[in-house]
Amino acid sequence: MSDPTIPTADSAAFAEAWDAPQKSALAQGEIDRMTDDIIEALKSVYDPEIPVDIYELGLIYKVDLSDDRDVAIEMTLTAPGCPVAGEMPGWVEDAVKKVEGVKSARATLVFDPPWDPSKMSDEAKLALNMF
Repeated sequence: MSDPTIPTADSAAFAEAWDAPQKSALAQGEIDRMTDDIIEALKSVYDPEIPVDIYELGLIYKVDLSDDRDVAIEMTLTAPGCPVAGEMPGWVEDAVKKVEGVKSARATLVFDPPWDPSKMSDEAKLALNMF
């Protein structure tokens, strides 16, 4: 019987495979296209109180695209008491679901870290005269 504390060729191969970057089931070109299209979809959603889209406002914190083409989005609001807090995640999901190849979309509101104007793009700051 082998001693489990002594590394073997199999355990070395396992460790190497474990540390190797994981490959996606999607081709890189498809990931790139979907990423661009998802960003464009996010830019089609506006906070009704601010004439800038939610992407440029910095309200999108994270977007994950799974190998199964499911999209998980973490987003925030400019303020927790935003009047459209209950509706905006649905608007985001609806916009992203229209992207070719997306199987499903789920937007989750998070408030950590809290949003502040430093998260806005230069484009958003320019539109709101905040320079």
